[in-house]
Amino acid sequence: MQPIIAVGKFHFGLKIADFLRSPMRVDTVYVNGLRLNLPPRQDRSQMQRMGTESGRIRIVVDTFIFDDTQLIINTLRPGKLPIEFDIASLKMTRTGTNSPLRFEASLTNPKPVGEIYSTGYFGPWRADSPRETPLQGNYSFTHADLSTIKGLSGTLSSSGQYAGSLGRIVVDGETDTPDFRLAVCRRAVPLHTNFHAIVDGTSGDTYLQPVRARILNSWLLAKGSVVRQKYLPGHRVTLDVRVDGGRIDDLLKLAVRTDPPLLTGAVNLRTTFELSPGEEAIADRIKLAGNFQVSDADFSNETVQSKIEALSLRSRLRKRGRSTSNSATDAETASVRSSLGGTFDLEDGMITFPKIQFSVPGTVVALNGKYSMDGSKLDFHGTARMDAKLSQMLTGWKALLLKPVDPFFSKNGAGTEVPVQVTGTRAEPHIGLDFGHKDKNDTKSAAVAPMAR
Repeated sequence: MQPIIAVGKFHFGLKIADFLRSPMRVDTVYVNGLRLNLPPRQDRSQMQRMGTESGRIRIVVDTFIFDDTQLIINTLRPGKLPIEFDIASLKMTRTGTNSPLRFEASLTNPKPVGEIYSTGYFGPWRADSPRETPLQGNYSFTHADLSTIKGLSGTLSSSGQYAGSLGRIVVDGETDTPDFRLAVCRRAVPLHTNFHAIVDGTSGDTYLQPVRARILNSWLLAKGSVVRQKYLPGHRVTLDVRVDGGRIDDLLKLAVRTDPPLLTGAVNLRTTFELSPGEEAIADRIKLAGNFQVSDADFSNETVQSKIEALSLRSRLRKRGRSTSNSATDAETASVRSSLGGTFDLEDGMITFPKIQFSVPGTVVALNGKYSMDGSKLDFHGTARMDAKLSQMLTGWKALLLKPVDPFFSKNGAGTEVPVQVTGTRAEPHIGLDFGHKDKNDTKSAAVAPMAR
């Protein structure tokens, strides 16, 4: 059984007059190598008895100065590991009888590695129930190296204030990381957060209520918890995240490597976020599930955008019986804005879209498929529905030849409905028709082939 209190060494000076006083008074005690190993709450009767034994010598200490201190708080809660605090230096000064101690503390945070400095008031100590010991103060967290968390990089700084009891600390603060990066992307973006959190100082469990984060010009709102896990180092993070009126290009700059981002536009998003503890890269431990809506979207890839604009123009103008070469107005030939929405799941670095819908004037495309975070895989399949009939999107003899097959592609109220696919990579996407394993000489395949060009 480990001792409750162990001290490497300590020393203090005492004047003869102070030695003869009752209680004995000591100005300063210097302690090195203190190990305070608090047993679970149910087993703290020993500590209470230690404070009530008769015949003890009463000593009043004005100031304690600790170096190389470790505080370990144990628990009987199933699956909970002890929480450990390593404190490089700590100065505690008496403010009066049965009054809190004023403290100044500095310590190195283990992950992310960084220096924490805090001042405030602690106590009076509640030996019978340490969770109810009051505390309040301010803190600063500087030069935190996020690269000590696999999958992240950047230098974080944070400041704020806290108050409450050891078992329920209310923290309000902010963080700034001017060069925040995810390993999957390697592009640095500025990240700023404001947060309100409830922290259990005896377990390390943290409840975020909420966090507001700004990435470039987009704000995210998150609520959830950071909880220590059974027999594993680290914490499980679970959040509900929402983005209202953000920019999809801001989020893509954080999450993907392509520069510029494949897509720009306004975005609304709802998702659950789960990060499991472990030593793997962040991208391999994240799970997401949610839905999104992108409006007023534009593709930065000129090939993709030009194909979308051409398809939209043919579908709209041909339905009206007009030629795209001499009848389109400037407004109709201007850059076409798209809308995009659907549901998604992210796990093991792969995003699955069970349902996604893409629309431009004259055309609606419904897809499902997968998209890898590293950009190496695009694999989407679905249908495209256009206002115009197939023959109306071509001219001359091609249009005449396709008129007999128009009924085969005029389905469910659409002028034309055909199977489509988006494959390739994020840098080189391929958009085309998708007739699966049908014979190349199949009537439908031959009929719609000109659309792919």
